[in-house]
This record gives sequence, C-alpha cells and structure tokens, in this order.
Amino acid sequence: MKNVSDVELRLLRIFVTVADAGGFAAAQAALNLGASTVSTQMAHLEQRLGARLCERGRSGFRLTEKGRAVYDAARRLLDSVEAFRTETLALDARLAGDLRVGLVDATAGDPGSPVIDGLRRFGDRDHRVHLHLAIDTPPLLEQRLLDGRLDLVVSAFPRHIAGLVYTPLYREKQVCYCGAGHRLFGAPDSPDLLAEMRRERLITRGYWNLSDLARLGLSEASASATVDCMEAQAILILSGGYIGFLPTHYAAPWLAAGRLYQLLPGLLSYDAPFEIVTRKGVTISRAAQLLIQDLQASRRSVAEPASRA
Repeated sequence: MKNVSDVELRLLRIFVTVADAGGFAAAQAALNLGASTVSTQMAHLEQRLGARLCERGRSGFRLTEKGRAVYDAARRLLDSVEAFRTETLALDARLAGDLRVGLVDATAGDPGSPVIDGLRRFGDRDHRVHLHLAIDTPPLLEQRLLDGRLDLVVSAFPRHIAGLVYTPLYREKQVCYCGAGHRLFGAPDSPDLLAEMRRERLITRGYWNLSDLARLGLSEASASATVDCMEAQAILILSGGYIGFLPTHYAAPWLAAGRLYQLLPGLLSYDAPFEIVTRKGVTISRAAQLLIQDLQASRRSVAEPASRA
C-alpha cells in the first residue's frame, strides 16, 4: 500500500472495528454492513497489504502477528486523521468535530444527575459538534477511553486505574431491594434480617468488583446471579426470586407501585460517587473541555444533590 487514499482509510476503519469487536459477526451492527460485505472488504484490505490480518474459524477470531502490527499502525493513523479534522474544523469560530462521551445505563431518571442539564447547556452553545453517546459498563468505558475511542466518561467506578484522571461530579443513592412475592417482602428491620438476607439468592454486578456481596459480608461464592447492566438487575429482583442493589431513583416507580421493597435501608444504603474521567497526559478537545464545564455548572445548579452505581 504505497499511497493511502480514502478507500484505504475506509478499509482500515472496517478492520479496526472488526478487531475491536472481536470478529466479523460482532462488527456488523457497528458498521451497519452485512456479513458478506464485511468479509469482502477485509479480503480487499489483505490483498492491498499482501498479508493475512486475522484467523477465523471454529477456534474463534484472532489477529495474526502482522494483523496486530497493522491494527496498532491503523489506530495511530486514524487517531491522527481525526485529530487533524478536529483541529482544522476548530479554525471556524464555532466548535466543530466529533465528541465521544461514555455513560452507564439507568441514569436518565436521576434528579440529582447533572448529565441531562449539562448536555442541554452544551447544546445551547453555537457549535457544529457531532456528539456520539455510548452506554456501557464501567470497565469497558474505561478501556474505550484508554483506547482513544471515547473522549470522556461519566460513571461510578469500583476502583481507579492508572492512565486516567477522575474528577468527582455527583453521587447516587443505592438501596438493597427484593420484589413482590419474595419471602422477605415487607419484613421489618430487625437484628436478624441481615442474617436472613445472607441465605437468599443474591445478585452481583460483574463490573462492580463484588462490592455488593461485601456489603452483606459475603464472598463471591455466595452470588446466585451476575448481571452487567441495571435493567438485568431490576428484572431479577422484580421476579421475586433474588435480592440486590438498585439506585433509588431507578427503583422509585416500582417501589411506589408495591412491586419492590427496601431491605435494611438504614444499614445497607450507600452513595455511589459518579466521576468525570479523561485520559491522563492527553490534551482533550475544546468541545470536551466545554462539556465538562457545563456538567460541573449543572451539578452546582442541582437543588438537592442526589447520588448511584
């Protein structure tokens, strides 16, 4: 590949998406392309490069040694192209370019969250920014931030990792619940209730580092179910067969309808700290800087601080 044209750039973007997704089938939705088209485009890229980039079959998908080298080089190239595009568009008096933001699920209904008002403030600015909003688990959001696929993230995290900068934003309250039909539904607070709860089927959020179980004084082996999003957690609790933690704002409609019951809220409730996260040592775009300012301004304007996980 002596010259890199728009065609090659498109093929490289497809290849990077396939590699990030871990296979052809998993990349179809992100690319909005059919399986045969993805396969054909990958074959064209391999032909242009004169090298096999990946192996796929019954043993799964993996990059070859040359494929890994091409992936790393393509990621640097595409990041540079995007940086050039953002910087040249910024020559316009208005903000421009792409802004990629990551969030966790089930936060839209939190009256204490400044995210929606912060986005409204940002939207009121005179800009031509194309906003990309991604919803994922905290560990995957951190990974996408480190990879350069996101510019900033707002979430709660079980721990901080090297290479990222965490800035406090707001807090979200969590309480342990059971659903209607559960044997502990309606049980009054008592010294014996915690011991009773430890004998029940418990849910842990896989991304939350087993802290839900630790709050009940239990180990990993005690979990009866593992989830990776808040809706899955709510479904299991509402089934009446499990207990687990939910944000109070998210659980409120079911609590009011008599479908959920709080278990030992005075003892087990906690506030999960939400933070704005960016990459350490990387100069973020002007658009990202202004969105962070708008989120922080919205936090200060929230009448009653809220809290989550």
